[in-house]
Amino acid sequence: MDKLTIVKVGGAVVEDPKQLETLLNNFSSIPGKKLLVHGGGRRATKVAGSLGIESKMVGGRRITDAAMLEVVTMVYGGLVNKSLVAQLQAKGVNALGVTGADMDIIRSHKRPPVEVKDDETGEKKVVDFGFVGDVDKADGERLASLINSGITPVVAPLTHDGMGNILNTNADTMASTVAKALADKFEVTLIFSFEKKGVLSNPDDDDSVIPLITREIFKMYEESGVISGGMKPKVENALSAVEKGVSRVVITLADNIGKSDEGTVIQ
Repeated sequence: MDKLTIVKVGGAVVEDPKQLETLLNNFSSIPGKKLLVHGGGRRATKVAGSLGIESKMVGGRRITDAAMLEVVTMVYGGLVNKSLVAQLQAKGVNALGVTGADMDIIRSHKRPPVEVKDDETGEKKVVDFGFVGDVDKADGERLASLINSGITPVVAPLTHDGMGNILNTNADTMASTVAKALADKFEVTLIFSFEKKGVLSNPDDDDSVIPLITREIFKMYEESGVISGGMKPKVENALSAVEKGVSRVVITLADNIGKSDEGTVIQ
């Protein structure tokens, strides 16, 4: 079975030219088949602000009303995606930018209002996330056909519902979904790359990397509040990928891609 490396890059790295250059150099040098999933939330927040559109987050997830949906579609599917494709082409990577709607790769449904625990107050409240998509299915066959033809897909965090509607979908969820859909076709390594060295036990200490997280360890850190906010869905998606057959999942710094002993390993 061929090896496939899937790298998810967060919005903070995308926004930092130095970190992004490092990541794209490291990604380009990965041998064999590969796929990139990107975020872009910080850029979306910036563009929305310039248009007078307020950005709202709950539990590390973006609330997407009709105006914000237009912003994220433009930023994720256009500005960020095509910029990454162009930069990868310059590095000799035959990249193709896609969303979940392209080739019907990932289909989702609009998330119904859900009860969410506020990270600051601990209180539970019902939140309508708006035009946010929860994934129903992914077409691994079509993605594999692209990869096996020598193409490196660059996947933007947008999906569709099959009825003509684009939905904003968490980029970590996209990466996990793609990895699981391809796990029976390749030996998949999934790397969540962001601005920290890994999952930290102390957010104020960049060297307090938790080397290993299992489902049991995650529950312990979640209950104690060590893992909270946007890190919770990231770890949940990583655990889900491992449980569905992905060979290896690592959460690490952009500089550490390709270094197997760096970062937080999820198993």
